[in-house]
Amino acid sequence: MSSRPAPSPAAAAPTSDTAPTASVPADTHPARWRTLLLLAVAELLGMALWFAGSAVAPQYRALWGLSASEAGWLTTVVNVGFVTGTAVSALLNLADVVPARRLFALSAIAGATTNALVLTVDGLAGALVWRFLTGVCLAGVYPPAMKMIVTWFRARRGLAVGTIVGALTVGKATPYLVHAIPGAGIVPVTLVASAGALLAAALVWRGYVDGPYPFPPRPFEWGLVGRIVREPRWQLSTGGYLGHMWELYAAWTWLPAFIAASVAARDPRAGARGESVASAVAFAALAVGGLGCVWGGLAADRRGREWLVTLAMAASGACSLGIGFTFGASLWLLVPVALAWGFFVIADSAQFSVLVTESVPSDAVGTALTLQTSIGFLLTTLSIQLVPRLADALGWALAFPVLAVGPALGIWSIRRLVRLARPS
Repeated sequence: MSSRPAPSPAAAAPTSDTAPTASVPADTHPARWRTLLLLAVAELLGMALWFAGSAVAPQYRALWGLSASEAGWLTTVVNVGFVTGTAVSALLNLADVVPARRLFALSAIAGATTNALVLTVDGLAGALVWRFLTGVCLAGVYPPAMKMIVTWFRARRGLAVGTIVGALTVGKATPYLVHAIPGAGIVPVTLVASAGALLAAALVWRGYVDGPYPFPPRPFEWGLVGRIVREPRWQLSTGGYLGHMWELYAAWTWLPAFIAASVAARDPRAGARGESVASAVAFAALAVGGLGCVWGGLAADRRGREWLVTLAMAASGACSLGIGFTFGASLWLLVPVALAWGFFVIADSAQFSVLVTESVPSDAVGTALTLQTSIGFLLTTLSIQLVPRLADALGWALAFPVLAVGPALGIWSIRRLVRLARPS
C-alpha cells in the first residue's frame, strides 16, 4: 500500500457544514464563472445519453412487443452500467489518478458511440447491452465533473455543484423535449443525445483547466475505499444520499409514464396530440429540477447543507405520497404537483456530494464521490423495478407512496450527521 500524500491546504474543505460558509474566504478567480458555464453546458449535453432510451420507450414497446417492466429495463440497465463503472473506478481510484479532463472527454466519446449503436440492434437484448455500456461510460462523465468544479469554488461550492447537477438534470430531460417534437421517434432522439455527448467531450477537452484549488495527485492505493467507508461523516452523508436516490430515479423514470397514462385516461381520443402534450409535461417536470438544484445550492450556502436537504426530502416525499391522487385529473391539478415533485426531488442532490467532499481528505475526494454514487445508483435499480409492479397490482394512485420511505430514512441519517458535527 502506498503512503498517502498530505492534503493541499488550498484544496482543503471545511470540516463541518453545520454553519453557512461565511468563514470561508470568498472565491475571487475571474475565470470561475466562465468555467462553471462551460462545465454546466458540457454536463447538460453529455447526460442526455441517460434517458435516450426511456424517452422513446413507448415506441420500443410497440416495435418489440415489450411489457412495462421490460421497457423499464431501458433505464434500469443504464443505472446498472453506471454502478459497474463507478465501482471499478472507485476500486482503481481512477477519479483521483486519471486527470478529470481526460477521463470526462474519453468517457463522453465512448458513451456517444455505445448509445448510437443501439440503433443497430433489432431486439431488447441487444439494446440492453449497449445501454449497459452507455451507463458504464457515464461513470466517467458525472463524478469527474463535480470534482472539476470544486477546484474552482470554496465559499460558493454548494451553488457551483448545484449548478452542475441542475445542468445534468436538464440534460437528462432533453430526450423528452426532442421526443415532444411531432414525428421525432427513436432515431432522432438517439442521435441527438449522441451528438450532444460528442460536443460535451470537445468542450471539456479544449476548454477546461483545473482551478485555483486543485486536488493533489495521488498514487494508487488498494485500501482507499476501506479508509473512506470507515469515516462516520461519509457514512451519514451517504445514508442521506441513499434515501434521496431511492426516490429520485424511480420518480424520473416513471413520472413521464404516469403523466402519459393520466392524459390518456382523461382523454382516450387524444392520440398523437396527447402523446406530445405528455412528453412536453414530462420534460418540464424533469427539467424544472435544474432550477431546483440552483435554488438548493444558494439555500445551502446560506442556511447550511443539512437544513436544505432535510427540507427538500420532506417536500419531495410529500409529493410522492400525493401525486397518485391527480391521476386522470385535469392538467391544472396534475402539472403543479408534478412540477413541485420535479423541483424538490433533485434540489438536494448536489449537496450530498458537497457533504462528501467535506468529509474526506482532499486527495480522496474523487474516489469518495464515485463510491457514493455507485452505491446510490445500485439502490435505484430496486425502486425503478418496484414502481411498475405496484402500478400493475394497485393502480397508479398507489404506486408512488413507497418512494417516500427513502426521504424519511434520509432525513433520519442527516439529523444524526448534524448531531455528530455539533460541538459537544
